[in-house]
Amino acid sequence: MYDLIEKKKHKSPLTEDEIRWMITEYTAGRVPDYQMSAMTMAIWFNGMTDEETTWLTMAMAESGEMLDLSSIPGTKVDKHSTGGIGDKTTLIVTPILAALNVPTAKMSGRGLGFTGGTVDKLESIPGVRSEFSEEEFLQIVREVGFIDAAQTKALAPADKLLYALRDVTATVDSIPLIASSIMSKKLAAGADRIVLDVKCGSGAFMGDFESARALADQMIRIGELAGRKVVAVISDMNQPLGHAVGNTVEVLEALEVLKGAGEERLRTLCLAIATEMLQLSDQARGSREEAEAAIKAAVSSGAAYEKFVEYVRAVGGDESYIRNAAEQIGQKQISNSGESQGQDTAQDIAQCMEGAFPVSSVQQEQPVYVYAEKEGYLSSCNNAEVGMTSVMLGAGREKKDDVIDMEAGILILKKLGDYVKKGEPLAVFYTKRMEMLPAAKERFLVAYEISPERPETVPVILEILGSSK
Repeated sequence: MYDLIEKKKHKSPLTEDEIRWMITEYTAGRVPDYQMSAMTMAIWFNGMTDEETTWLTMAMAESGEMLDLSSIPGTKVDKHSTGGIGDKTTLIVTPILAALNVPTAKMSGRGLGFTGGTVDKLESIPGVRSEFSEEEFLQIVREVGFIDAAQTKALAPADKLLYALRDVTATVDSIPLIASSIMSKKLAAGADRIVLDVKCGSGAFMGDFESARALADQMIRIGELAGRKVVAVISDMNQPLGHAVGNTVEVLEALEVLKGAGEERLRTLCLAIATEMLQLSDQARGSREEAEAAIKAAVSSGAAYEKFVEYVRAVGGDESYIRNAAEQIGQKQISNSGESQGQDTAQDIAQCMEGAFPVSSVQQEQPVYVYAEKEGYLSSCNNAEVGMTSVMLGAGREKKDDVIDMEAGILILKKLGDYVKKGEPLAVFYTKRMEMLPAAKERFLVAYEISPERPETVPVILEILGSSK
């Protein structure tokens, strides 16, 4: 290991055999953390070639179990998001694709820090399980058409060890190490094709477009060298995606989209991701326009919503809980940004929240409005601070063993570019942590800048790389 550190320190590329030996020995505990720390720092400074990064990815993927999806008919298409605020796209996209006979066998993580976890959101539904045996996992995909399970400990164990080390040695922000971490889990999960949602902005790990594009390019090249087709959608994360930030509140918003409504940016991103996944599948509908039409039809016909209900039932969840929520949402839709303004909008959203899940403890949460302190346009958002505000309210974890309050969260009433008056509501907080409200309100208000001039509109989709159609 000393020789390999010395080699990388002097910018010499490692061979495939050297990388595989290093990962095998580190996973087995025969290479100590202090040496692997030196290696990750050498990689941070000197980078890796595409071949090195691919060999590292494959070595980590093969460090544990490799899921065999061959018993599931058709091309299996997976998706992955690099993490953001209010990102509930998986809850929406996977049932849409299942309704179009595109199987999705997906493994997800739990939320940590300001980014939420899809597994947590699903587990906010009473009875829903996220951990399965391999046979259960495959059977659910065969029967329902999709699954979103918690990642098993046996999947890419080298990545878990290496990520924990990078987290405490200031080497997280290395594109080869980020790309190999993400792609090792995707390859170990067995998908034939992969669509990546690479977030960019103040609520994302990649803060600027150039870094996000470099990461997307790196992961596409890894896919090509590993024999996988990969498409990357680079999306804006300079404000929360949709209205809801939390767990139960994000399930509500996902149901709203599956029922044919929802906030425009969220719907636009879901349509783009689903279109790329459909185009990569055996069920490709010819042109992009035909694929988009098929996706919209799966929603408007109710087929995608019924797939979501079917999945909840298959994994032990309470179907009536979802159907009641959908009925309440149908009676009082969460308003799209810009369609209505002011206190009425806040009351509509609050009533929807309070009435949607009457069997849940969400009614115990105290809705608290947060008001604008001056007049003007919402011109910018420190989105990470919005995410951390939700953590303060109980909706996320600061440490891995923190317990989440599933019903805590934020409903964002205004989007960037909206004009607000002093005293107009910007958001609704839901929390049992009433003692945290003063600090949470202050943090949220500081996150937004209000200016006299309207800001330039930034589209939610910045670029799509690797698309074949």
